[in-house]
Amino acid sequence: MSGRALFCEPRRIRRGGALTLVFAGVLVAGAATGNLPAPADRKPAADSAPSAAPVDRHAEVAEAAEEAMAAGTSPVEAARRAVSRSGDRWGAVYSPGEYEEFEDALDGSYTGVGLWARERSGRIEVTRVGSDTPAADAGIRAGDRLRSVDGTTVDGRPVTEVVSLLRGEDTDESAGTTVRLGLERGRRAWSETLRRARLSRDAVTVDELPGGTTVVKVTAFTKGSGDEVRAAVRRAPADAGIVLDLRGNSGGLVAEAVAAASAFLDGGLVATYDVEGEQRALHAEPGGDTVRPLVVLVDGGTMSAAELLTGALQDRGRAVVVGSRTFGKGAVQMPGRLPDGSVAELTVGHYRTPSGRGVDGQGITPDLEAEEQALERAGTVLAGLGR
Repeated sequence: MSGRALFCEPRRIRRGGALTLVFAGVLVAGAATGNLPAPADRKPAADSAPSAAPVDRHAEVAEAAEEAMAAGTSPVEAARRAVSRSGDRWGAVYSPGEYEEFEDALDGSYTGVGLWARERSGRIEVTRVGSDTPAADAGIRAGDRLRSVDGTTVDGRPVTEVVSLLRGEDTDESAGTTVRLGLERGRRAWSETLRRARLSRDAVTVDELPGGTTVVKVTAFTKGSGDEVRAAVRRAPADAGIVLDLRGNSGGLVAEAVAAASAFLDGGLVATYDVEGEQRALHAEPGGDTVRPLVVLVDGGTMSAAELLTGALQDRGRAVVVGSRTFGKGAVQMPGRLPDGSVAELTVGHYRTPSGRGVDGQGITPDLEAEEQALERAGTVLAGLGR
């Protein structure tokens, strides 16, 4: 993401703070219900190409956790070290409590202080503050600079690490605990002590701008968000152009991103991906609105499932993409239960846009670059498209 932007909630991208991209039906079901297969149960379909490496990595991580349990040391930390040694950029290990928190996040609830942040030129900048949250009650505003968390300087740190500091080490117990933030606004520097809270949010919000443009903002692809996007499109005035705002969208359930794509496409390809050597495809449902002018807003905080949706609408000529280059997370991860009940998610493949573009490490380049006045530029584009 052009300046990595994340909402301070789900636990990590490699111990960070973004929703993991969950692909195949078994993955979506596993993330939704917690009924995840053990490594030995994961077998490719009969017609898939053999690829033992991803399964071997799961087995290696499970073995490291088991050895730690036998030695009386932390299986979670042993598993994390094994993932780190593997070089898997997106690999992550969740304790049972953390994975429960992750599942809650997919339902739209989280523990935190209620602010979005991104890295810009080595500094952490607040990009948005949720209403009725501890951050809002403390008077923190978009544009404020976050300098420290509990005395730890955050300049130069990845946003994912900053998110972990904001949320607290034990997400299962962090609600109600306090966190002290060092902040800066212009020449003013001050500190605020906030109490972490259990929060909920609407992943999809709809606004109408002067002139009739409908703005559909999607902050994450949690359960039901795809249907909410489709409902918003159906309710929009017939002569209104639509801005699909995916800025700061950290991803989520890919099935929901595909459902959102179905609001604007009449069936057809959304993305291809591979899992342990087997090539698969994701398709939109027929019947979407293919006529109404559409602009998609993106930035460096647009990642994973949100990038998949953006790439599909861009490749198929359905939308003009406005903003800045997206983050570049196109990895497919397989969750596996470890002996102590924790969960390891390891990369087993990557997805591509309908035209065959890889996203991982590349991101999506917008058709029109814009940052500070992105929404205004989107309105100009809609006018040119004949709204």
